[in-house]
Amino acid sequence: MAKTKVGKYIQESYEELVNKVSWPTWKELQNSSIVVSIASLIIALVVFLMDISFKNVLEVFYSLFM
Repeated sequence: MAKTKVGKYIQESYEELVNKVSWPTWKELQNSSIVVSIASLIIALVVFLMDISFKNVLEVFYSLFM
């Protein structure tokens, strides 16, 4: 009984992936990858700048007490 449920699940999943899912074109995938890459670089740059800024601010703050 369990095999038929598992088999039915696999068959229905396959049918859904083949017939109901709309897959992006190669061009859409390339465009999305470029957007994600640029956004990741911008976010990494912002985090880097924040890290450097906080480091400098804390160094000045700690130097006041030493």
